[in-house]
Amino acid sequence: MGRPQVPIEVDDASGVWSVDGLPMILVPRHFLVNNHLAIEAALGAAKYAALLFEAGRRSAYTWCEHEARTRGLKDIEVFHHYLKRLSQRGWGQFAAESLEPATGRARVTVANSVFVLAQDVLGQHGSVPRATCYMFRGWFAGALEFVGAQRGKRIVLASEEIECAAAGRQDRCVFQIAPAA
Repeated sequence: MGRPQVPIEVDDASGVWSVDGLPMILVPRHFLVNNHLAIEAALGAAKYAALLFEAGRRSAYTWCEHEARTRGLKDIEVFHHYLKRLSQRGWGQFAAESLEPATGRARVTVANSVFVLAQDVLGQHGSVPRATCYMFRGWFAGALEFVGAQRGKRIVLASEEIECAAAGRQDRCVFQIAPAA
């Protein structure tokens, strides 16, 4: 099996990179993680996680809306396509372990999360006492909220990282998505 190919288009005039018709920016992993950790330190993990949740939710919903329209994807195809594309872009390997689109419940796993791999570089893998991959939480909620909207149902979802590989007790991170209280 060959590596999955993601077509990148580069506009000769502007230098803008695009994938699936959406503008992209390619940056080294350490650049993204160092910025992430600096913002977390300045704001505090809880406040930063809340901000990322809302931004991630909106972004995932918008991306899924674009892909559904562009590719003619429906229902859970959109969610699976979203996880596939995330997996192809260096964030980690994402998989839906369980998915109940009618209720908005899901369990998503992430192996080789960019944030766990960063802990390896920092020499902290296995010793981090908290979840480090919280940036992904809003992504899953937004993508599943879009699936609900396609079904004619407005749902508001919450998402929590219930296991993080950075703590060293497992080889993957696990997220649970469910209707918000």
